Amino acid sequence: MSPAQTTTPTATAAATARYRGVFPVVPTPFHPDGSLDLPGQKRVVDFMIDAGSNGLCILANFSEQFVLSDDERETLTRLILEHVAGRVPVIVTTTHFSTDVCIARSLRAQAQGAAMVMVMPPYHGATLRVGEAAVGEFYRRLAAALAIPVMVQDAPMAGTPMSAAFLARLAQETANVRYFKIETPGAATKLRELIALGGEAIEGPWDGEEAITLLPDLHAGATGAMTGGGYPDGIRQILDAWTAGDRDTAAERYARWLPLINYENRQGGILTAKALMQAGGVIACDAPRHPFPPMHPAVREGLLATARPLDPLVLRWGR
Repeated sequence: MSPAQTTTPTATAAATARYRGVFPVVPTPFHPDGSLDLPGQKRVVDFMIDAGSNGLCILANFSEQFVLSDDERETLTRLILEHVAGRVPVIVTTTHFSTDVCIARSLRAQAQGAAMVMVMPPYHGATLRVGEAAVGEFYRRLAAALAIPVMVQDAPMAGTPMSAAFLARLAQETANVRYFKIETPGAATKLRELIALGGEAIEGPWDGEEAITLLPDLHAGATGAMTGGGYPDGIRQILDAWTAGDRDTAAERYARWLPLINYENRQGGILTAKALMQAGGVIACDAPRHPFPPMHPAVREGLLATARPLDPLVLRWGR
């Protein structure tokens, strides 16, 4: 039994969780002209599975979902789910301000084989938000429409404060809301509080934000990590040791990979995975879509210099 299971009040829920482990976000490759690189997308998925991903998440912010049309979302969802073909479970991000649009997106994802949907609370732009009661109703209506679980993405981008008490209440009152990706400041403290308040209703307390807080989040009881897609093999090394009950080895491995984790979180950001994948021959082009700025050459150089001593699979997979 892992240390997380022995020290948290949700030991049974965590031990029987349907999904746990490393579920990195799948980046979206484009051709230099900005069109979708669909063959490259399949290669991205194959690499990420070969690198040890326990599952995948698509159409998230690190997938550059904000530059995709509705038709492109459907194309990518269908392509990826068909190509994965059940090899690993796939979480589809279906966030939208409109409850009805989010439900429709989620039902399509479920019909195509999604294992779960991940959804941020309703927001639009820098200022358009709704209150706690409306957020709760949004998630309750979404969950009631689905047979698959809903993951609440609690991230600063939404600008919607959701307390641990609110999230725990939502889980206890809503059968399908069982997973929580916590990316707010003080994530470990919030995870610990969520687990204590939610009890058996908290099936999946997860870490996010490129694993920059992974070790404290594991100490707090996290059972999953949703990271960038560039080096699932490195994150697996950490999580596998932790799950086996070897905290010292997990800490040593975290310290070894932390410079690359930090570089992604603080320097390379959204384009990190694609820069690594281009360097390793997984994809041909790491460019974003306009107006998102490309990675500065000096940042790319620093990223690769940080990654090479770790020998991640991404730098060898396509060579």
